[in-house]
Amino acid sequence: MKPFEYASPKTEKQAVGLLGKSWSEAEVLAGGTDLLALMKDDVVAPKRLVNVKHIENLGEVHFDGKEMRIGALVTMGEAADNALIKQHFPILHEALWEAASPQIRNMATMGGNLCQRPRCWYFRNGMGLLPVDEKGESLVLKGDNRYHAVLGNHGPSYFVSPSTIAPVLIAYGARIRLYGPEGARQLELEKFYRAPMHEGEREHALKPNEMITDIFLPAASTRAGYAEIRQKEAFDWPMASCAAVLEMNGSTVKSARIVLGQVAPVPWFSPEAALHLTGKAVTEETAMAAAHAALENARNLGKNKYKITVAKVAVKRAILNAAKEGA
Repeated sequence: MKPFEYASPKTEKQAVGLLGKSWSEAEVLAGGTDLLALMKDDVVAPKRLVNVKHIENLGEVHFDGKEMRIGALVTMGEAADNALIKQHFPILHEALWEAASPQIRNMATMGGNLCQRPRCWYFRNGMGLLPVDEKGESLVLKGDNRYHAVLGNHGPSYFVSPSTIAPVLIAYGARIRLYGPEGARQLELEKFYRAPMHEGEREHALKPNEMITDIFLPAASTRAGYAEIRQKEAFDWPMASCAAVLEMNGSTVKSARIVLGQVAPVPWFSPEAALHLTGKAVTEETAMAAAHAALENARNLGKNKYKITVAKVAVKRAILNAAKEGA
């Protein structure tokens, strides 16, 4: 690991003042479960780490009946144990409990999870987010792409967005608060993620001198379901996941938000799946039709065709789980 400066500010203003205008200057340190691994592997080498763990009020959860605020420094373990989250946002509770391992959940923060870098093995081996050979041809398309994207994968980004809680939060309609030198701004979480078009760009709409401070979830009387499929039950990243939030009109679906994870460079919102559910009762057949619609435009990169089938199963299970919840 290369030498770096270390700072431990007490306020948001102090923190962003210590960050730089480029990613090589400084990085925010919260739980450190991802950042420190990247530094040890020499994938990133910031000149300064800005420890934000001592900033007040960022480690709290509040719910006023209309909106829940989750501070970015709340650990995933604390969020998973929170009774209000379990009561009002059950699939967030479920996704948190299934994420990582107890040791990591007790260190990793909610904000850090949303900002974690892709698990793509080309990126993790120092080849960049958009790895190419000397001819400028994608290493992903030519190489081992069995865990890469099947949606939104027409290039040059082929990695998959790694966060398992981001699809759930997006399905619930979450917003985030970002703080930088010009003050605070809020952003719908689904607009936070993007697929880089050029090497050096990041997969988040976060400036180098900004930090996430809060997550906001609007209260809603909806049914919600979640499903993820892994190779093994123990600590592992899903091959595909799905969060489904349904607003019901009696026994039929009035509206739906279907968001897939681990299938695209961004958490993948599927209006096609929602359209196939709207105005219909949820059955095995309608759930499967919505799943097929969600993956209609999927593309096999050569070695990841199985992910299309796996993702369909995740969508179907999430929808059926949502219909079952509260029924």
